[in-house]
Amino acid sequence: MTRNNDIAESVNRVLDRYFQDLDGEKPAAIYSLVMKNAEKPMLEFVLRQANGNQTIAAEMLGINRNTLRRKLTEYDLL
Repeated sequence: MTRNNDIAESVNRVLDRYFQDLDGEKPAAIYSLVMKNAEKPMLEFVLRQANGNQTIAAEMLGINRNTLRRKLTEYDLL
């Protein structure tokens, strides 16, 4: 099993639990909820792996350094 499958399975488990916890209530803004709760810890983790080097972190993430800086600012990580 690849890591991508592990991540997808984790997301599926969490969403399944989220829907169960709603207990029939209508969900809203799921995309925003998932992105906010997955993206920030991912950025924090990768930045630690890059020893705080934003250029290396951006390369690891496969995004432009300016995009990384924008996201770090958005999540108050700078």
